[in-house]
Amino acid sequence: MLPVSRTRYLARARRRGARVALALAVLLALPGLGGCREDPGEPVVIRIATGSPTAVYHAFGESLAAILNRELPQVRAEVLVTAASAENVQLLNAGAAELGFTQADVLRADPGPNPPVVAVARVYDDLLHLVTTADSPVRTLPDLRGRRVSVGAPGSGTKITVDRLLTAANLDGAAVRQEQLGLDDSVAALRAGRIDAFFFSGGLPVRAVAQFTEDTPARIIDLGQWTAPLRRGNPEVYVPRDIPRSVYGVDPITTVANPNYLVVRASLPESLVRDVTRLLMERRSELAAAHPAAGRMSPRSAIATSPLPLHPGAVDYYRASKP
Repeated sequence: MLPVSRTRYLARARRRGARVALALAVLLALPGLGGCREDPGEPVVIRIATGSPTAVYHAFGESLAAILNRELPQVRAEVLVTAASAENVQLLNAGAAELGFTQADVLRADPGPNPPVVAVARVYDDLLHLVTTADSPVRTLPDLRGRRVSVGAPGSGTKITVDRLLTAANLDGAAVRQEQLGLDDSVAALRAGRIDAFFFSGGLPVRAVAQFTEDTPARIIDLGQWTAPLRRGNPEVYVPRDIPRSVYGVDPITTVANPNYLVVRASLPESLVRDVTRLLMERRSELAAAHPAAGRMSPRSAIATSPLPLHPGAVDYYRASKP
C-alpha cells in the first residue's frame, strides 16, 4: 500500500465527513425519522385565561394546564389570572391567550360567520351568588336599593350579568351604590363591613364563598324569580338553578344560572385543539378532583355551545368519540 501524504489524508477525511453529513441529512428528512432528533424545536405555548385565584376558573385551569403539560410533550401550558369572562374573551381576541373560560352571556348573540374565538366545550353552569351577612336587612333583590354592593370586577362575567339583573329589577343607575370588586376583595369588604352584599357568578362550590360561610354567619339571596325577566332579552342563556343547603350550609335558594364555555382562538391548529378536547373529556375525573364542577361535563353536554360554533378540531373529536 502506498503511503498517503498528510494533505491527501485530510482531504479524503473531509470528503468522507461531507458524505456522512449528507447521508444523515437525507435520513432525517425521511418521514417518521425527523421526529427522532434530540431538539424537537420550541414548544407550543398555550396560555389559559382563567379568573380569580379562589374561583372555579382558576382551579379548573390549573388542573387542565397540568394535564396538557404532562401528556402533550410539544405543549407548554400556563395559567393567566384575570378578571374572568369578559377579559378572557378580550385576551383571546387580542392574541394574548389561546384558551379561556367565559360565561355564555358575555358572547355576542350573533358571532357572525367566521368568529375569531370559538368553543371547545360547554363545561358547566355558572350560578349567580348574592351574598350578605345573616343579620343583614337584605333579604330580597329590591332590598339592595340605596346599599353598598359589589357588582363584580370590571371585565368579569359577573359584572355583565349583574348589570342586566339590576336593569330588570329597576335598580340600575344610582339606585344601588355600586363597588366594582373582584371576588377576594368583595369577601374582604363584606367581612369588614365596607359593603352590604356582593355578587359573584361561578360554578358550585365557589371556594371563597364557602370559606366566608364557614367562619361568618351568612345568607345567600334567592334570585329565582328574576330568571324569567332576564330570559326575555336572552332566551338561550339564563336558566334557574338551585343551590342546596349541602353546598354552603345556609338556607337553600334558587338563582340565575348561565352556561360556561371553554373557548379557543379559531386560528389554532385542528390537531392541537383535538388533543385538548380529548384530554378535557378523558381526564374528567382528574379535573373534578380540582373542582367538582369539572366532573359535570360529558361529550353530549359539551357540544351545546350555542351561539358559538365549535372549533373544527373539537368537532373532529366529538364525531370520532360517538359510540
